[in-house]
Amino acid sequence: MQAEKDAEFVGAALDAGLRAARFSLPPSSEEFAASIEPKNVPAVFRGVLKGSAALSRWDPLYGGLDYLLEKVGPDVAVEAMMSNTGHVFYGDLRSHERVSILFSTFMQSCKSHLGHLNAASDSSKDKGIGKESTCSDKMCPARSENSEQLYLAQVSILNTENKDRSSLEVLKEDIQEPIFLKGKSFSSINFWMSRAHMRSSTHYDPHHNLLCVMAGCKKVTLWSPSASPFLYPMPVYGEASNHSCVSIEEPDYSSYTRAKYMKEYSERVILNCGDALFIPEGWYHQVDSDDLTIAINFWWKSRIMTEMLEHMDGYYLRRIMRSEDWWIQRCMLFISNIHLFSPWLLTLTK
Repeated sequence: MQAEKDAEFVGAALDAGLRAARFSLPPSSEEFAASIEPKNVPAVFRGVLKGSAALSRWDPLYGGLDYLLEKVGPDVAVEAMMSNTGHVFYGDLRSHERVSILFSTFMQSCKSHLGHLNAASDSSKDKGIGKESTCSDKMCPARSENSEQLYLAQVSILNTENKDRSSLEVLKEDIQEPIFLKGKSFSSINFWMSRAHMRSSTHYDPHHNLLCVMAGCKKVTLWSPSASPFLYPMPVYGEASNHSCVSIEEPDYSSYTRAKYMKEYSERVILNCGDALFIPEGWYHQVDSDDLTIAINFWWKSRIMTEMLEHMDGYYLRRIMRSEDWWIQRCMLFISNIHLFSPWLLTLTK
């Protein structure tokens, strides 16, 4: 059963044209801009980050935590997510809170957790327990039982709209953007790190996204925008309208009857250290991260979002259209005039 959960997966009902493309070699920036990004379909790039300074310097198994401690310094505060639903981080603000914590304090906590993992691994070896390792149990011989967990989510390395929010700007020196993103105007570059195994809720973002795993492993489940009816997005007037209402661990199929089919329209990809995943704007994704997994992501505006005057217009428009492909194709013809719809869309939320 665990092996099945750790394996890549393609749902039986997922259209072949919506399946993630795979690349063993990085494309050029011209190829990405002309042939990959416009398709608005995910793409996996294997080993594209090899050679990056961050890849070798940040690895928790080889002194990465001490390096990050020294690089960032002892007094830099960052915003972390603290979950009150165990290792699952839901978009609903009632299930988590944002807390300010010193980056050094979080690193010390990670060092302590790594010590426990190493001790548990040594104990298993002493007892003669051995098995073939998987993506999960390379770093996860034990699971945290804490009812509250901290997760560094979307901590800014670069923020073009608010430079003061870039609390980890010093880490940009270690980052080399993939060659196929050359020339992109990034909205932000963010740092993500899990101390222990964690799960994020199903959601989509209003930007194109390249998720890059620098250490550890992530399992990402993807749904196209047309799968929205099976995912039951939260109300558009709430604080998490881009998140699904459906629990990822205990789904209530009596309340969300279509959700029982959501797996059939999904695809799960596994990202190991050095891999990257292009997640187009509007694609739902749910992420599982192993212990001490570190990632960065690059966000940039899609062609659609560059034409929108208000940040929330994309959310409103998707909900009105219910993400039906027929309507998307036709509304794309009028997207350059989206500013005409903004006042009308806002009245629908009152």
